[in-house]
Amino acid sequence: MKSVKILGCLFIAMSLFNGCNKKSPPAPPPPVTIEDRLPKQAQPKLPTIKLWLGAEELITEMALTGEQQMTGMMWRTNIAENEAMLFVHPTPRQASYWMKNCLIPLSIAYLDTDGVILEIHELQPHNTNSVFSTATNVRFALETSQGWFQRHNVSTGAVVRTERGSLAETFFKRQ
Repeated sequence: MKSVKILGCLFIAMSLFNGCNKKSPPAPPPPVTIEDRLPKQAQPKLPTIKLWLGAEELITEMALTGEQQMTGMMWRTNIAENEAMLFVHPTPRQASYWMKNCLIPLSIAYLDTDGVILEIHELQPHNTNSVFSTATNVRFALETSQGWFQRHNVSTGAVVRTERGSLAETFFKRQ
C-alpha cells in the first residue's frame, strides 16, 4: 500500500512537472500590411498594344491583372514620349491612383467603356495621396509621361482606339 501511495505521489509529481514543460502555442504571424504587399522592384515590360488618340500613336503596355495594376509604373526610371500604360478595369467605377514608389512624373487620363477621355490629371512622383476620378464610370486609365496630353493637344472628349478597334471591342468582346 505504501508503494501505491509513493507511485501515486510520483505520478502526480510527474504530471505537474510535465505540465510546466507544456509547449505554448506558436505566436501568430504578424499581420500583413499594405507595405508588405507592395512590389519591391519594377515589373518587366508588359505586352503592348498600339493606341490612337486622333492622329497621335502610343505604344502602350497593358496592365490587365491585379498584380500588374498594383505594380504599374512603380520603380520605373523613365518613359519614352510615345509610350504609355493602360489599366483595364473589369467594371466601370470611380477610379483612384497614387504614385507610391513612382519615380517619374506622369499624367493620367480616366476613360469610359467607349474610350472617351473623361478626365486628365497630373501626378507627382512619390505622392501617396490618391487621385480620385470625379466620374463613377471609369473603365480604363491611361498613364503617359507628364504633360503628354497637353503637348499633343489631346483633351477630354477625345476617343482612344486600338489597332484592333474600340477599347470595348478589344478588351471586352464576347468570345
